[in-house]
Amino acid sequence: MPGTDAREAARTVTGALEGPPHLPHLPELPARGPGADMTGRTAGLLVDMYTQLEPSGWRFCDRPGRDTRRARSWLGEDLDALEEFAQGYSGALKVSVVGPWTLAATVQRRNGEAVLGDPGARRDLAASLTEGVVEHLAEVRRRVPGAHPVLQLDEPSLGAVLRGDVRTASGYRAHPAVDRALVEGALRALIERADVPTVVHSCGAVLPVRLLRRAGAAGISFDAALLADPARPSPLSQPPATVREQAAGPASGEPDRRDERDALDEALGEAVEGGTALFAGVVPPLEPESGALSDPTGSVGVIRSLWRRLGLAPGLLAETVVVTPSCGMAGASPAYAREALAHCVRSARSLADDPE
Repeated sequence: MPGTDAREAARTVTGALEGPPHLPHLPELPARGPGADMTGRTAGLLVDMYTQLEPSGWRFCDRPGRDTRRARSWLGEDLDALEEFAQGYSGALKVSVVGPWTLAATVQRRNGEAVLGDPGARRDLAASLTEGVVEHLAEVRRRVPGAHPVLQLDEPSLGAVLRGDVRTASGYRAHPAVDRALVEGALRALIERADVPTVVHSCGAVLPVRLLRRAGAAGISFDAALLADPARPSPLSQPPATVREQAAGPASGEPDRRDERDALDEALGEAVEGGTALFAGVVPPLEPESGALSDPTGSVGVIRSLWRRLGLAPGLLAETVVVTPSCGMAGASPAYAREALAHCVRSARSLADDPE
């Protein structure tokens, strides 16, 4: 979310989502500075492990210092605000943390290299994160007694971890790809220990749907631009460079993006039929250059097209799809953030009212 005012953010996520369908969440406000960013905030949840901010990023240290205290203070402020504006609320409440693999790719050991490169450190980090998440969920329940927490694991680096594309500190090498069974196992351990419905968010070009389902994810959150027709890419939520690349067609030696989309379609179809929720990012995280969002029906057109391609029952749309922004809105204006959240609700209602 944009801005630095926790109370305003809490008012936005609760007020903009009044009436079904809605999914309020605990806001993140990275503009406040270090410790309010997604990595610092999650590092502040770790149990018996501490980090400090170095010029190169977040790094392990021996004891809690100013950066850890600041991260925990920001989170406490966010919880205070949510508690105030969610009084009397009963229902699902989404809580986001950085997932174990993106955290391992981001947080550094004392030598400056990512935790990802040390299997023992990876295991310790995942275990500490798991315990911290359990404590965090308990605190959310205490603050909002009627809440039924939904955990979101933010894994923007998951594709890079699986492909072996996470660079070392020097930038000249990359950490080896992590075995998919290890990736799946760490996610499963956290999801089982959290014991709440868990959504895994990955806004990258690689979406390992089957792996996430095997790990126990109840929902998969992704950029719906991945579903666009490669011959007619939609700029709805893609970065401009990606749109230009797709408009030019596949380069020599690159996999045909249509084949990639067809494979993704198949995996998502299996997920829907297996009861997995799809958190479809169809609303741009930043205000469009035109200054106006598409009409709600147009925003979810790519989802309806997916349903038609797969021959899925239209009635499953409202039951399965949650409409979201395609990524975080920290760079948006507060006014646009409010409009985008309200637009998500209107778009979801259009799916429910007219699934065809």
